Amino acid sequence: MSDSHKLFLIRTFHTIIYIIVAVSVIFLLVSALLGYFGPLLIVALVCIGIEVIVFVASGMKCPLTDLAKKYGAEKGYVFDTFLPESITKYTYRFFGLLLVIGLILLALRMIRQ
Repeated sequence: MSDSHKLFLIRTFHTIIYIIVAVSVIFLLVSALLGYFGPLLIVALVCIGIEVIVFVASGMKCPLTDLAKKYGAEKGYVFDTFLPESITKYTYRFFGLLLVIGLILLALRMIRQ
């Protein structure tokens, strides 16, 4: 398999993971706001937890970014996914804030119940 094919697969996989984690964070926030405590929330929390563990274990960076570079990805914010830079540039700040807010709200809801 050529490097360009490997890069395509890495970018596809990374884009899918990005979307799953982004949806999970938003789902967490909405669940906390609405008081939903069902199985889908557990799935979202597991997805977020796995992402956090991988991110921290990789030195606070995504291991797929280095893999994408290895197979020829250009540098920048958008090189390791198929998403536009306007979406990915502030990922950590935006989703990190939503994650913290969601977890705080969820904890407060759980304490009240």
